[in-house]
Amino acid sequence: MAIILNIETATKNCSVSLAKDGQVIAIKELNNGNYSHAEVLHPFILDVLNEVNITSTEIDAVAVSKGPGSYTGLRIGVSAAKGLCFAFDKPLISIKTLESLAHATSLEKGIIIPMLDARRMEVYAAVFNEKYEQIRDIKAEIIDENSFSYYLETNTVYFLGDGAHKCKEIITHKNAVFIDDMFPSAKEMAKLSYDKYKKNDIEDVAYFEPFYLKDFVVIPEKKKKPTF
Repeated sequence: MAIILNIETATKNCSVSLAKDGQVIAIKELNNGNYSHAEVLHPFILDVLNEVNITSTEIDAVAVSKGPGSYTGLRIGVSAAKGLCFAFDKPLISIKTLESLAHATSLEKGIIIPMLDARRMEVYAAVFNEKYEQIRDIKAEIIDENSFSYYLETNTVYFLGDGAHKCKEIITHKNAVFIDDMFPSAKEMAKLSYDKYKKNDIEDVAYFEPFYLKDFVVIPEKKKKPTF
């Protein structure tokens, strides 16, 4: 039996689940349109543990969503996960954020393209088949009318995630289906983290860093004109 704590903070959805052998036994999440992870993540961790009367020392591993996604959100989630692993000598498991998001839908045939909102018309996206096998690398890409045309010509393509919403008016192919009211969740992480745990596919806690995909860019504040 394996009890794994799953942490997802890559987007505005702050999500924590506790799973036993890949099945969720407690979950707590909040998506209020803001990045409130710093305030609610640690209370959520305590809540899921208390809900099923499990202590931090009784978990077998901690899994964290590795990105891509919000720079600050990822830092908060990874820092919390590493802190727990150091404190209680537990293994750390990382889960690709877009792979977890892909598992939020199921289909018999077609292509799944999970996408996370980046700046302007840019998204972070990957491509999976109906068996959740990744068939194209994760990329940061600017969306235009020709985006993903290779897959759209011969398949029904399901776009999901908070990056899908802004693509509706640009990708108008008849084979495009948009599921935009979806965010990565610790719920979908449960099976993925358990599969990696069984293979002992773990990270070096000391050196693990989130997968940002792009460098963090600080936008300088505009200088205000002096008033006299």
